[in-house]
Amino acid sequence: MGERPSILLSCGMSIDRYINAASEDRLLLSNDADFDRVDAVRASCDAIPAGETEKIVYCASTAVTDALNRFGDVATVVDAGEPVDLHRLTADLHARGVRPLMVDGGGSVHTQLLAEGFADELHLVAAPFFVGDSRACRFVGDGSFPWNPDHRATLTEVRQIGDVVLPRYAMSDRIGRWHE
Repeated sequence: MGERPSILLSCGMSIDRYINAASEDRLLLSNDADFDRVDAVRASCDAIPAGETEKIVYCASTAVTDALNRFGDVATVVDAGEPVDLHRLTADLHARGVRPLMVDGGGSVHTQLLAEGFADELHLVAAPFFVGDSRACRFVGDGSFPWNPDHRATLTEVRQIGDVVLPRYAMSDRIGRWHE
């Protein structure tokens, strides 16, 4: 595998592992103190600030033409393969100078990165309620993950933040600079 950024996956979820409700309404899975923590972690990562530097849109090969038509005037569109090749995408980010990368995407993105073994650290905030609707999105979908009963992630911290709890896991020895 080529060089890639250190990758932190960050996610808020309900007790029953849902990251959103089935409705259109945004489900708040955290509290103000944790949102502040996430903002501080995000600020410690190599991000591309809106309005100051180039914006990048990664997409599957079949979507490049549409993405160029939609975003070509405001962003660089990068063909990430078909289907999207995470090795190619993360190598491109690394070549652009991105070293620590925070991903707080949805279940599909988390599933792909975890299944490829690309997660170096995982922050999971658990909200004190249940969603209980199988139509809602869960933290990860089905997949073959490198971490299993014979290869466990390393719990590095458990912290209560108001009414939520944050377990942090080291998923590799490539821990980034995400420690507050």
